Amino acid sequence: MTDGVLEATPPANHPLPRWRRLRTSLFGTPLNAAVTLACLVLLAWAVPPLLRWSLLDAVWVGPADRCADAAGACWAFIGEKLRYILFGLYDQDRHWRPAVASAILLALALVSGMPLFWRRATLGLWVCGLAVAVLLLTGEPGGPAVPTESWSGLPVSLLLAAAGLVGAFPLAVLLALARRSRMGGVRTLAILFIEVTRGVPLIAVLYVATLLLPLMLPAGSAIDKLLRAQIAIILFVSAYLAEIIRAGLQAIPAGQHEAAQALGLGYWQAMRLVILPQALRTVIPSIVNLAIGLFQDTTLIIVVGLFDLLNTARTAAKDPAWLGFYDEAFGFVALIYLTVCVAASRYSLWLEHRLQR
Repeated sequence: MTDGVLEATPPANHPLPRWRRLRTSLFGTPLNAAVTLACLVLLAWAVPPLLRWSLLDAVWVGPADRCADAAGACWAFIGEKLRYILFGLYDQDRHWRPAVASAILLALALVSGMPLFWRRATLGLWVCGLAVAVLLLTGEPGGPAVPTESWSGLPVSLLLAAAGLVGAFPLAVLLALARRSRMGGVRTLAILFIEVTRGVPLIAVLYVATLLLPLMLPAGSAIDKLLRAQIAIILFVSAYLAEIIRAGLQAIPAGQHEAAQALGLGYWQAMRLVILPQALRTVIPSIVNLAIGLFQDTTLIIVVGLFDLLNTARTAAKDPAWLGFYDEAFGFVALIYLTVCVAASRYSLWLEHRLQR
């Protein structure tokens, strides 16, 4: 009997065909079938008019007068205002500068997403890339200085999101370690900072950095508005990122700490060489989700008088020659946000599956 048990093989677990899994998930229960049918009815009601407005009756080229007589969307407006929507108030003759700065930031994000480049040198690459992007936007080298009030559009959104995440990373690591520290004072200060920062919305932090902070500084020591907003975003993101990293630290088994001590590694050596690499690897998908939210939250900087991609699109629709094409402007910007966020979300899912192998 024992031999029979040992020789028994588990039943084969063949995955169901895709169509059968789809049918089960959509019509497997009466509730699922009702929800599926309701969604189909909603799509049948909404999609045909949307297609007529956005494609069939749309005006793709021509002046604003032609759009006024059309029943569909005026994509000619996007073609006319594309450079303003992307680069805003920046001098039109030097739009190559924000274009190159945006390309550098996007390239850095793509490179950082590849596991092949998960090295310490990548952090240095980010520092150099951000410095080059900022120099290009300031007009250096060789051009007249461009004040930050003229920075707007896509490069501002990318810069605030990228510099916010990169700048918050070292502070978040220190906060996460401090929150797990055995020193009560250090732990209390870290908890106080994290909980207070997470307890207020980003828009309130931006207000404090832009309106209240200048009142606290001595006369004549004003800090640039964009820099204040960037510092506020870094502090805000560091609180959330610290909690993500702390979750990764808690997921590391105690045996890893004991093994590091057995090898004679000190606290910082163990953290740098053994614990943190494993903890960060565990929470990479969560960090990607935080980056997606941060990119979307950059639209809040309008409350402090700065123009991101969304607000340059809204301003473009106020041009007297092309007045009122808000649907096209917001639709175009929504498509950019949707493309970036969906790509990042799919990357997060791919990365999660890859790390589980």
